[in-house]
Amino acid sequence: MGFRIVSRIMPLIQQMDKRMLWRVDTTEKVLYLTFDDGPIPELTPWVLDVLKAHDAKATFFCMGRNVASHPDLFKRLLDEGHAVGNHTWDHPSGWRTSRFDYFRSVLRCQRVTRTDLFRPPYGRATSAQINALRKRFKLVMWDVLSGDFEERMTGDDCFRIVRDKAKPGSIIVFHDNLLSEIRMRHALPRVLAHFKQLGYRFDPLPMRTVG
Repeated sequence: MGFRIVSRIMPLIQQMDKRMLWRVDTTEKVLYLTFDDGPIPELTPWVLDVLKAHDAKATFFCMGRNVASHPDLFKRLLDEGHAVGNHTWDHPSGWRTSRFDYFRSVLRCQRVTRTDLFRPPYGRATSAQINALRKRFKLVMWDVLSGDFEERMTGDDCFRIVRDKAKPGSIIVFHDNLLSEIRMRHALPRVLAHFKQLGYRFDPLPMRTVG
């Protein structure tokens, strides 16, 4: 499913499916940056440095296999005051994966992330998967998708999307993966500078550490 199609249908899904968190209900000038797929040493440390330079906090939806491969980097996320979420062990699509294999990937990731936040890879999960997962997790989606994963986009495109669509309480998606690197490296500092100038702050989503 392409970026443009996702952008069209997501507002409709947001209105219908209240089982997941799409944005935070607030009038305060606060935004919630989220990063999917890391942590990886090629890119996540740079993201953390940029966030620190702008006094910004974020939420990282981590793949379990990356956490297991880079535990020191995962520890840095937490030590620097960011929140973390479960993004499965190996990024399966809920629409194309058996229920058993999907939940096995979730639980394997949970052993290393120990968080009450979850985001389905690609934003795809069946109704049955959502109903099962919400018993254990707060399911986090988004209302602003930067499009940094889309190779036809430019970094400027990604910046403009976030600039034009973000509003108080918005949950914004970037990716700390190699596919998105060029566009994200270009857009992220500009997003931070733009909204800080407008008086916004960047907070992590509320998270609990669970067993």
